[in-house]
Amino acid sequence: MDVSCRIAVLAARWCLMWPRAHFFHSISSALSSSAFLAFTCSLLSLCAWITNTVTRFVLVHEPAVLIEGVLFRARYLGSTQLVCEGQPTKATRMIQAEEAVSRIKAPEGEAQPSTEVDLFISTEKIMVLNTDLKEIMMDHALRSISYIADIGDLVVLMARRRTLEDDAGGGSKLRRTPKMVCHVFESEEAQFIAQSIGQAFQVAYMEFLKANGIEDSSFVKEMDYQEVLNSQEIFGNELEMFAKKERQKEVVVPKHKGEILGMVIVESGWGSMLPTVVVANMAHNGPAARCSQLNIGDQIIAINGVSLVGLPLSTCQAYVKNTKHQSVVKLTVVPCAPVVEVKIKRPDTKYQLGFSVQNGVICSLLRGGIAERGGVRVGHRIIEINGQSVVAVPHEKIVNLLATSVGEIHMKTMPTSMFRLLTGQETPMYI
Repeated sequence: MDVSCRIAVLAARWCLMWPRAHFFHSISSALSSSAFLAFTCSLLSLCAWITNTVTRFVLVHEPAVLIEGVLFRARYLGSTQLVCEGQPTKATRMIQAEEAVSRIKAPEGEAQPSTEVDLFISTEKIMVLNTDLKEIMMDHALRSISYIADIGDLVVLMARRRTLEDDAGGGSKLRRTPKMVCHVFESEEAQFIAQSIGQAFQVAYMEFLKANGIEDSSFVKEMDYQEVLNSQEIFGNELEMFAKKERQKEVVVPKHKGEILGMVIVESGWGSMLPTVVVANMAHNGPAARCSQLNIGDQIIAINGVSLVGLPLSTCQAYVKNTKHQSVVKLTVVPCAPVVEVKIKRPDTKYQLGFSVQNGVICSLLRGGIAERGGVRVGHRIIEINGQSVVAVPHEKIVNLLATSVGEIHMKTMPTSMFRLLTGQETPMYI
């Protein structure tokens, strides 16, 4: 599966998150009316830049929930400091995030020290709470957070440290090199955590506008989006489909002891309501192909009575490999086509689809959004959009096609690994 790291530039250091009454009283008292107007325009420009820079997603939480704060369980791996001069580019930020991970992440094969923590995210602050000791480990005002990246199941949170000045004698001051403190967390919800922090900034901005009587039509009102969400049926309902016994098929695969099953399995894709593995390829004349009851695209939900639903791909592969010395293997499968049908209802382009694409591959997805409900899965390759093949279409054209599509958007996708196997771009490793 292609790995793609999404980078979200969240905000520079600004005072949006101060208690509102104190903030507006301080600003309006200190500035003339014209200066205050100029300040407001600058702030709006900054927020517009943030909104356009960050990959746009529909709301993750109700705004009121983020004002109160949300909790995520994670594992704190450690922190490190990096030098931070000037205004780094997104590419520089990415390099810094990867450097922080390389410093803290234990080498493969070694035990990773970690602490179970709760991440508290609100429009005012981000706190890290030690789950066992019930104490606060870190407390950052949201305005001090300058960058966040989710890389796989890791979240890198970057906060600027206050720049102190040393007395150099003679009344002059020496300015210390500015530092960035980087905290690294591990969580299965890394992407969701990053999206929640991004939305916390957005909600704080909306609160700022509301307090000043300013309306910004570029933000989708939550009730408007809720109506769109309610109109989006769950397309290809996996829970209903897989729960029906008549849809399941028991397959008995006879084989020689010491013989592998002879198939390739891949993940069904993050976002699946019933995540399991999919038959992506079968060796010619191998046991899986010889039994004539399996097809590419079939989803395996159990092997020898052991459920594979929700298990990591590596664990499912291990179960398959462990059948090598058996003479009979029993599989429970749900026959499925190799191509997944997707249908998204989008009444207007102001409603974001809630997923991102890189070179035709879906690399991130908003949980609970219209795209997930419509059948979009992370790690899938888009084959068609509204009947038009996009297999050989450039990235920019695919993005434009999705960005401008309204009404019912029909897509066909399949797991990227399966696509690469079927098109000869990848050599099958049978198990």
